[in-house]
Amino acid sequence: MRSISICLALTAALASPALAHTGVVQADSFASGIAHPLSGADHILAMIAVGLWGALAGGLAIWAWPASFVAMMLTGFAVATSGLQMPLVEPAIWSSIIVLGLLVALAVKAPVWLGALIVGLFALFHGHAHGVEAGAASLIPYAAGFSLSTAGLHAVGLALGLFAKTAIGKIALGDSSEMESQRCSR
Repeated sequence: MRSISICLALTAALASPALAHTGVVQADSFASGIAHPLSGADHILAMIAVGLWGALAGGLAIWAWPASFVAMMLTGFAVATSGLQMPLVEPAIWSSIIVLGLLVALAVKAPVWLGALIVGLFALFHGHAHGVEAGAASLIPYAAGFSLSTAGLHAVGLALGLFAKTAIGKIALGDSSEMESQRCSR
């Protein structure tokens, strides 16, 4: 619990609009929507973490958590483009990186509904940031682009997580079978 408090305090101290979303982006096309999530560490780390955590959890979380993220990101986008403001967007985005990273690093087990709620809450803020940056003339192509790119980053995280689970399993089984054969040969 103490380490989580320290991480949250560091997040609050380090969160800055200049670090995540500057408001100076070209957000007027499908291509710029595709490119935007690939242009910053905040996007890449959070999106891959969602996929990794889903892969670690397995089962329904493999598709439910990334789908929840994309759906709530689009909701946040709609909120922003309709002119509604949300407080603490940038601190929430940076918190998402730290919290999702901790959930992966600590292999936190969560019911599917709770994981969907956690990633969905963070996605709302990510989507709002996208919506604030979007040009009014091409909202739908831009949203389609960043949704597709986000889903792709989730897929990368899922693939990495599933590969790691398989590799770790093979190593663990390989080591135990090797030790067993050494024991039998004595």
